[in-house]
Parts: sequence; structure tokens; C-alpha cells
Amino acid sequence: MQTDMHGAARDFGSIHNLVAAKGRNRGEASASRSRTVRAIGAPDRRGVGFARYVMARMTSRGDLAGAVEVAKSRWPGDAKVIDSLKAAVGAGTTTGEDWASALVPAHQTLASEFVEFLRPQTILGQFGRNGIPALRRVPFNVSIPRQTSAGQGYWVGEGKAKPLTAWTYDRINLDFAKVANIAVITDELARSSAPDAEILVRDELARALIERLDIDFVDPLKAAVARVSPASITNGVAPIASTGTDADAVRADIKAAIASFVSNNNTPRSAVWIMPSLTALSLSLMANPLGAAEFEDINLAGGFLAGLPVIVSDYVPAGTIILVNGNDIFLADNGAVGVDVSREASLEMNDAPTSDSTTPTGTSLVSLWQTNSIGVRAERYINWEKRHPGSVAVLSDVAWGGDIALS
Repeated sequence: MQTDMHGAARDFGSIHNLVAAKGRNRGEASASRSRTVRAIGAPDRRGVGFARYVMARMTSRGDLAGAVEVAKSRWPGDAKVIDSLKAAVGAGTTTGEDWASALVPAHQTLASEFVEFLRPQTILGQFGRNGIPALRRVPFNVSIPRQTSAGQGYWVGEGKAKPLTAWTYDRINLDFAKVANIAVITDELARSSAPDAEILVRDELARALIERLDIDFVDPLKAAVARVSPASITNGVAPIASTGTDADAVRADIKAAIASFVSNNNTPRSAVWIMPSLTALSLSLMANPLGAAEFEDINLAGGFLAGLPVIVSDYVPAGTIILVNGNDIFLADNGAVGVDVSREASLEMNDAPTSDSTTPTGTSLVSLWQTNSIGVRAERYINWEKRHPGSVAVLSDVAWGGDIALS
């Protein structure tokens, strides 16, 4: 297991120098080993505290006193995690005004760190950051009026009757919808003292949510499932076929996408491009006959194209470029990730489970207790919907700079 953990740690870009542990007790020894890790670059530590909190609870089998000792032993310098596990909470009463208030620092603070680590990595999380327009935030389960057609203005001659105009509305309601996953890890991994074990847990918790959110936000084939999941922002949008691969074709495609906004009375001033990273790279490498960059403001990480910000994600389907008006996408998001841990549950070890508590069916289950395993469930409540159909334009069959041939 030690070799596996060090192998996993190398995937996160760290070098481990093997030296003897020092100290008068296990905690000091663990601290001395932790200092032998030299990060390449500046690793992102957001959410590590939350992962440590989860690992301490898992290792102690849910016993808070034991979790405190685990945290003291493994991370003696992390006062935030230790203090969050120390909180003593009395029973709730009908007269108590501060019931469970002691839990607020433990979960809200550490979970918010995890969310801040998660958000920037998602397509959704990049809106409202670094000059990218924000999505329109709305509450869950609130009826929202949505304009579906515009009124008209008219020139009127002296003494003439003024024409009437009208526009139409409908109402939408973003129900509670959640994205979730359950990961099963061994007891040995949870107990591992390898310095990067908590980073492994943190990243795996985040990765499952990132993948599902990004795919379903942009996949044209993702239709809405009532009271389960939203349709993608591109679902039902008629794509515009790309005209070619050279710089002139790129400019023609850009013009066509923006023209579709204008034709739908949609301002492109708050528009954002979403594209695969390979497409962004291809654009950054395109040069004119004199060797100068054709699109100098774009790069592998994003940048700008035609003055509009770019979000890159490898979950965007190959050959697809999306232009979206951020202010025209309604987003309901409770801003938190819930994580639950169990050692006693029995799970259907399948990525397409058939279990259903409303209409129970028999299935094969695996006992976590019998197999010395731990189940970690992460879930986030989130929903979205387009304000109107013209909020999104899609370019299809895009091979700018020949990027499809390279994929």
C-alpha cells in the first residue's frame, strides 16, 4: 500500500525524499515526514482541510473523540481541522436558540474550502471570474417570469393613432436537482499516513462532480429529465456548420455565431466562448504569412477571441464551439457539497444501479463492514435553464487549424 500511495502522490506532481522520521511521538514523527514533501510549483491546498476532516471521521469509525486524536496525530499543525472535530454539541431542544451552532465552523468553513477548490475547475465555476460574465443566480423552487418575445416600437405621424404592441412571458421553476456519486475506498487507504493521502481523497471527491457537471452543461444530446436533471444549454439549439479550417474560415464562423445572437435580439456584450482546449491551442498556433499570430489573445488556458472571453474544457464535444450569453442562463446552486461517510452500508457496486427505495427490487449487494471498506458519498444541489432559445449559439464540425485531425 505504501508503494501505491507514493505512486499516486507522484501523479499530483510531488517528489518524496526518503529520510528518517524524527520526534518524541507519532505526531511529531508524522510532521517531520510531511516536511520532506517538496511540491513542484504551487499546489492548490484549498479543500484539503475538508478532505482531512472526512478522513479523520472515516478512520475513527465516526467517533468524534477518536477523530480528534487521528487529526492530532496526522496533522498536528492543522488547528482548523482539529478544532472542528472537537466541537461538543448537546441534544437539540424545542427551546434552544443555538441548536447545532457549534457545527457551523466544522462543516460550513471546511466545506466552503472544498467548493472553492471545485468551482474554478468546472465550466460553471469559471463564470463570474477573471472578467468572464456571471450566470444569472436564482433560488430553487421559485417561479420566475421569462420573456419569450419582444415588443415593437413605431414611428408615429402628427395626429395619427399610435400602434399597440405586446410581448409574451412564460414562467419557469428550477426544482431541486442534485449531482452525486459514491466512492468506495479501503480501510488501509483511509489509515495511510502518506502525506498526500488527503489530496488524493479531495481530488477524487471533486473529479466525479466536475466531470458530470461539465459534460451535462454542454452536451447537445443531454435532454431534461423531469425532477432529476436539467437539459444542457446546447440541447435543442440548431448548430451552424463551420466553413473551413483557415483563419478566414475562423473569422467567418465567428461572425455567423455572433450574427445568430443579433438575430435573436440577444446582445453579445456578455457572451462567452466555450471550446475544447485543443481548439484553443490550434487557434493560438495559427500564423499569417509573415509569421505573426492570427489570434494572439487566445491560448491553451483560455484568453479572448474576437474580444470575448474563452472558457476551455475537454468535456466539450470535439468539433463543437459554444457561444453563450452568461446573463441569460438561470442558475440555482446552494453553494455547498454534502459529504457522508459509512462503514456499515451495503452497496450495489455498479455505475448504473437499479436500487429504488420507492419501488424496491432485489439486487446483489456488497457489505462495506465485511470487506473493510468505506463509502464516501458526495452530492451537490444545482440546476440551470436557458432564459430563451437565442441565449446560445453552437458551431459544429469545427476543425480550426486542423485540430480534429490531431485528436
